[in-house]
Amino acid sequence: MTASGTTTKPSVLFVCVHNAGRSQMAAAYLAALSGGAIEVRSAGSEPADSVNPAAVAAMAEEGIDLSAETPKVLTIDAVRESDVVITMGCGDTCPVFPGKRYEDWALEDPAGQGLEAVRPIRDEIRSRVEALIESLAPAVR
Repeated sequence: MTASGTTTKPSVLFVCVHNAGRSQMAAAYLAALSGGAIEVRSAGSEPADSVNPAAVAAMAEEGIDLSAETPKVLTIDAVRESDVVITMGCGDTCPVFPGKRYEDWALEDPAGQGLEAVRPIRDEIRSRVEALIESLAPAVR
C-alpha cells in the first residue's frame, strides 16, 4: 500500500544482451497475459538496432505485435524501479539492490535463427511468464 492507500502493481524487468529476442518476447507475453496488472520493462546491456524478425514473426503467430518495439539500454534506474529482475541466460550482470527478486532463465538465444527454431523458445518463455504471473498476481489468471 502506498501512502495514498492504493496498492502498487508489481513490476518486472527482463534483461538480455541485445533486448531483441527473449526479453522482448517475455515482456510482450507478460503485458498481454497479465492484462496490465503487472508493470513490464525490458532492456539490454548492448541493445541491438531492432527486434529480431523471427521473434516478431513468432509472436505474431500468438496475436502479439512486436513490430513497433525497439531495443532499450539497461539502466540502473530500471533495475532500481523493478520488483523482479529476470536475466535470460545470457550471463548479463545487473546491479543488485536489496529486497529485489532476481532470476536467471536459461533460454537458448534466438539470434540468427529462423522461425522454426524460435517457436520452442517462445513457448518456453510463455510457460515461464505464466508461472511468474501466478507468483506475482494470482488473481489475474
